[in-house]
Amino acid sequence: MIPRLQKPLLSSSFFLFGARGTGKTTLLKKLFAPERTLWIDLLDPEQEHRYALRPGELKGQIEAGRDRFDWVVIDEIQRLPKLLDVVHATIESLGTRFALTGSSARRLKQNAVNLLAGRAFVYHLFPLTSIELGPDFDLIRALRYGTLPSLCHFQTDAERKAYLRAYALTYLKEEVWAEQLIRKLDPFRRFLPIAAQCNGEIVNYTNIARDSGADHKTVMSYFEILEDTLLGFLLEPYHTSVRKRQRQSPKFYFFDPGLVRALSGLLNVELVTSTYGFGRAFEHFVILEMVRLNEYYQKDYRFSYLLTKDGAEIDLIVERPGAATVLIELTSKDQVDERDIRTLSRFLPDFPGAEAFCLSRDQVPKRLGNILAIPWQDGLKQIIGA
Repeated sequence: MIPRLQKPLLSSSFFLFGARGTGKTTLLKKLFAPERTLWIDLLDPEQEHRYALRPGELKGQIEAGRDRFDWVVIDEIQRLPKLLDVVHATIESLGTRFALTGSSARRLKQNAVNLLAGRAFVYHLFPLTSIELGPDFDLIRALRYGTLPSLCHFQTDAERKAYLRAYALTYLKEEVWAEQLIRKLDPFRRFLPIAAQCNGEIVNYTNIARDSGADHKTVMSYFEILEDTLLGFLLEPYHTSVRKRQRQSPKFYFFDPGLVRALSGLLNVELVTSTYGFGRAFEHFVILEMVRLNEYYQKDYRFSYLLTKDGAEIDLIVERPGAATVLIELTSKDQVDERDIRTLSRFLPDFPGAEAFCLSRDQVPKRLGNILAIPWQDGLKQIIGA
């Protein structure tokens, strides 16, 4: 079993959110002794039906087993949000500790349910990071197929492709349609590959609406669904003014490169180094690594990008409380030179006290003026502290 960087504190109840297949259940089974844990799986139709009809039965079970259970695990709590009222009451009256997993926050938000008023910590789990994979990490494979844990069990590319295709279909069926997150499936089905093709680009809701045959507001709601079901996140534009930050358009990134290629129909297309597609995949992956490690190490860093009216762009800006802001250029080149840091050099004087990095596949660290060009793995260590 691959050791995970996410290490929930066990002194209190907690939520563990993450997209399907990120290993939430596996992590909890490693943390808790099965003989001392009451495990409720709401993906099991029988268990879901049972607690949907009689949610109060949960408290009776816990009271009857107080001497036998140290923890209560409820898998996929979003399927029965009303159970959280029982959880809350049981924490208050019995001091029971709960571990609650969820692959969607949509229904929890929609129903304004009881999120335990701070009585439970909140954690997130993502696909495997390069650090977790250690010596088994392969950059090219990660860019082609992503790093969902189940992929570690497959030996061939054919198996990896089949898994990712099935994953995309399962998401459509179970996370969106079965939970009634949308009224019509066909427009959303058309939307997904278009959103995948626009991965890492500034979101143009009007163009995506036209291409997917939906209206502007519907497309905005689709992106909200992707965020709420933990399949992606928005990278906001940088500005020191929050008001101005909100007036610009964000970029959207899916949570895993393999899912992007599956939704785009590109699993059979080779990723060739020194091509535009390879560069986009590399940038996507490094940004994902930054976001994941920020969560795992609880850094509370804020990420954004900068794009000027004349098209000059900084790929990633990392605002670090108590430390220097970092400007990052990402390039998949294996030999970096002064041409790759022109934009950073231009903008660095506008960020007093900031540090600038060019992260790439070049394994030879070098200083180019005021900019440090280093391998991307070293950049993770220096910027995030991984």
